[in-house]
Amino acid sequence: MKKAIIIGATSGIGQEVAKCLLLDGWQIGVVGRRQSALENLQRAAPDQIQIQALDVTQEDAGEKLNMLIDKVGGMDLFLLSSGIGFQNTNLNMEVELNTAYTNVEGFIRMVDTAFIYFRKSGGGHLAVISSIAGTKGLGVAPAYSATKRFQNTYIDALEQLSYLQKLNIRFTDIRPGFVATDLLNDGKHYPLLMDAAKVGRHIAWSLERKQRIVVIDWRYRILVFFWKMIPRWMWKRLPVKTN
Repeated sequence: MKKAIIIGATSGIGQEVAKCLLLDGWQIGVVGRRQSALENLQRAAPDQIQIQALDVTQEDAGEKLNMLIDKVGGMDLFLLSSGIGFQNTNLNMEVELNTAYTNVEGFIRMVDTAFIYFRKSGGGHLAVISSIAGTKGLGVAPAYSATKRFQNTYIDALEQLSYLQKLNIRFTDIRPGFVATDLLNDGKHYPLLMDAAKVGRHIAWSLERKQRIVVIDWRYRILVFFWKMIPRWMWKRLPVKTN
C-alpha cells in the first residue's frame, strides 16, 4: 500500500488532496495544528489515516513528523500544504514576520526532515504547494510573494543536491492561483477564484505523474507566461490589486 504524509490536510487544498489519495487506496499520515480537526478527519477513514498534531514553526516539529512517519510505517510521498499569506500594504511587522516564520522557517524544517528521511530510506517523492505569487513581487503582499519565491528556489536547490548525492528523490512544485479556501475568506474580491475540490483533483493527478512544476489552472499558466515577460520598469507601475 502506498503511503503519504500531508502537512496541512485538515482543511483547504491539503484536505482535498487527502480525499483523492484515500479514494485511490493510499495510507496517509495527516499533520495539522488542531487535534480536534485531525480527529474529525481520521473518523472518516480510521483504517487509512494516522494523525499528528504539530506546529511547523516549533523546534520539535521535525521530531513529531518522524513520529508520524513511524506510525504510518514509512513514506513514499511527502506533500507540504501548510502556509499563510496576507495582504499587508501597511507593512504590519508582525504580519510580515509571522508569514516568514511559517513559509520559510517552517517550510525548511518540514522539507528538510522529509529529504533526510528519503535519503536514508532509498528515495521518494517530495512535493510542496507554493504559489504563482513567487513569480513576481506583489506589492499588496510582500512577505507572501517573497516567501513563495524562496520556496520555489529551495526546491530547485534540493533537486540539485539530490542529483549530486545520487539520490532517488523526485520533486514537484505546485503553484496554484487563487483558490477558494479559508485563507482567502477575508471579504476581499479575488479574480479567477478556483474551486478547492477541483484543484485538489488536479494536484492528485499531477502527483501521480510526478510532474516537476505544476501551475494550476490553464488561465494562470497563461498569466504566469506573460508575467515573466514584463520588464521591471513596467511591473512596478502595474496597479496589482485584489479589492
